[in-house]
Amino acid sequence: MGEFNKKYSSGERRSFGPKNFDRKPRFDNRNSEHESRNSEQKTEDFIFGLRPVMEAIEAGKTIDKIFVQGGLQGEIYSELKKLLKKHNIRPNTVPVEKLNRFTRKNHQGVVAFISEIPFYKIEDLLPQIFEEGKVPFLLILDRLTDVRNFGAIARTAECVGIDAIVIPDKGAAPINSDAIKTSAGALYNVKICKENNLAHVVDFLQQSGVTVFAATEKAEKMIYDAHFSEPCAIVMGNEETGISKEVMHHADEKIKLPITGKTQSLNVSVACGAILYEAVRQKMVGEL
Repeated sequence: MGEFNKKYSSGERRSFGPKNFDRKPRFDNRNSEHESRNSEQKTEDFIFGLRPVMEAIEAGKTIDKIFVQGGLQGEIYSELKKLLKKHNIRPNTVPVEKLNRFTRKNHQGVVAFISEIPFYKIEDLLPQIFEEGKVPFLLILDRLTDVRNFGAIARTAECVGIDAIVIPDKGAAPINSDAIKTSAGALYNVKICKENNLAHVVDFLQQSGVTVFAATEKAEKMIYDAHFSEPCAIVMGNEETGISKEVMHHADEKIKLPITGKTQSLNVSVACGAILYEAVRQKMVGEL
């Protein structure tokens, strides 16, 4: 809801990929083609190197994020691009300095973060929810960047019975071991939809009969005046900038929490929990 909160470091990560660190990595095909599986070191978070990343994708690993050095060329890289397109994975083009911050080993211009959980598409999942006789109860997180906020929200969302959490494929917190730990394992039990365009998701939900509520301190309506007992989706925004203008514009209603103190803001995970439990209260009262 436009709240501010401190960022947390996920700590130092281990990694696996080609050995033989080179401060000026070469991206020629010879270097890539002679890599073997024995030259890889496994990690829970990310892999690097052209061949290891391609093998992970072909093995069916779920890619959370992939970073590619700008200007990268070569036959092996061309193969990687085709593979990314085939699997509908959008790479993030970044300068080599960012890749060097992930690992000081020979990353060959490619670093991919592996997700421990599968991702879904909302257009596939929503019909299933209706077919199961459920009233869709969804949560959309618009560019939440703090891993621990995300984990805490996922924990609450699973507790209240959220059918799915929708996140953007860019600009969102990585779903790594820190997120899973903070969620107390809830991320293994709640479905996560990763989407290219959240505004399009909102449109799709509305066309499917789902009311979309945007949580913002600029709203006139209190959460207690909203009707959550029908199919609904609640949107929570970035910790600092809130919900994007595009998503806000598409939402059906804007809602807020009552705040009477001087601080005038809540941590996004706390605010989200308060809203979700008001929605649960309404649903339970409606069933009586």
